[in-house]
Amino acid sequence: MALAGCQDTSPQSGESNTVNGPPPNDDLRFVRGYRSGDDDCQLTGETSFTINFLDDAADLVSCPTGSDADRSLVEMYPAREVAQTGGYTVYSIPRR
Repeated sequence: MALAGCQDTSPQSGESNTVNGPPPNDDLRFVRGYRSGDDDCQLTGETSFTINFLDDAADLVSCPTGSDADRSLVEMYPAREVAQTGGYTVYSIPRR
């Protein structure tokens, strides 16, 4: 009887419990999607973690490690892995 007032908090029909976009990471400052606005691979700005990887002749890009976006980035560009942190792989991609 005490359970009569309890409510199921699972998502209702048509609702989603997924989060759009990549998960946050305190080591990385995401600027925007690298290939498009909704790309999970993100152009990455300067932080105390990334400062040693920045290069004026290359883009720093972070992708969720092992994701489809990660794999396709490596296939599309001459990406060189420079670090991993909190579920992300960080790449340096030379500008053409």
